[in-house]
Amino acid sequence: MKVGVPKERREGESRVAVSPATIKMLVALGFDVTVETGAGEDASFSDEVFSNAGATIADSAAAALGDADLVLKVRAPMSAANGADEIGQINPKAMVVAHMSALAEPDGVAAMAAAGLTGFAMDLLPRITRAQSMDVLSSQSNLAGYKAVLDAAGELGRAFPMMMTAAGTIAPAKVFIMGVGVAGLQAIATAKRLGAVVTATDVRPATKEQVQSLGGKFLEVDAEMEKDAQTEGGYAKEMPPEYFEKQKQVVAEHIKKQDVVITTALIPGRPAPVLIDDDMVASMPDGAVIVDLATEAGGNCTLSEPGQVVKKKGVTIIGHANMPGRLAEDASSLYAKNLINFLTPLVDAETKQMTIDWEDEIIQGTLVCKDGRVVHPALSKGD
Repeated sequence: MKVGVPKERREGESRVAVSPATIKMLVALGFDVTVETGAGEDASFSDEVFSNAGATIADSAAAALGDADLVLKVRAPMSAANGADEIGQINPKAMVVAHMSALAEPDGVAAMAAAGLTGFAMDLLPRITRAQSMDVLSSQSNLAGYKAVLDAAGELGRAFPMMMTAAGTIAPAKVFIMGVGVAGLQAIATAKRLGAVVTATDVRPATKEQVQSLGGKFLEVDAEMEKDAQTEGGYAKEMPPEYFEKQKQVVAEHIKKQDVVITTALIPGRPAPVLIDDDMVASMPDGAVIVDLATEAGGNCTLSEPGQVVKKKGVTIIGHANMPGRLAEDASSLYAKNLINFLTPLVDAETKQMTIDWEDEIIQGTLVCKDGRVVHPALSKGD
């Protein structure tokens, strides 16, 4: 079985789908691994490091993908319509494992199906105990939450911790986290470690105890409406308009006193909910910082700009796309380990061949296309 790993070609993508450690694991599983030259350069993995781990270095994507049985990527392969025909370079009989953004970009999945590829979308991994070690959303969001706090601290013109000096006392920074998923929890923990006073809010009431366990204070909007705010899979549901109106009032009052606000609210397959409007930004102290982690889905702040750091109404608004990619080495290592944990149960230890149980819950949850058809129930239309 041959594994092909191309260089990621989407703008701003610095990660790679393998690490030296996981290349060794793939080889131990019986795979021949071929990596395109320069694939790990932005993640601080040289061709030499990959070669020493057991990979063959190919001089082009076509050479890495043309005869691969399995393709590992960070982002979904692009079609000619995206500017680079990665799909056309892949062996039509190959399986592709990647973060597909399947719910947000169903056309990409359809293009893969039309090319005859079998695709597994790691972003659709079911949230069950057995799949935790494969969860790319969690591993990448964890780093995003951490980096968001560091970026905010770098832009904020004051210190995070309280400091008592001979010249006077510096009050601790006030940090407000909106959305308490994996990214939000890591942001809370990081801000607390830096000495900030931290508050947080989320539509899911179960997160209150998590916030408090990390030393933060939970800002509640409407306990009654929040009782039914979580899906069975653990994701936030889209809330009714009246909830957002009440949230707006509560947040508008609280945000006036905050030095840093970090927004992390995302709803799979839907535009990010607007949490901070123009008036809220204007009410914040001069020099305050907003970090919007949802810019790639439209943004939680009306004034954030994808991929940009801007200053509006006296507030610095950070809208970096692909926040995990700003920690590319660690992000790649964690992502690559998630893929290994996904693949290992699919390989027969004796024959070194892939033996996929197509009825397995994890396989059914991630499989998006097979035999020329889009097959995932959230994407297929009965074709």
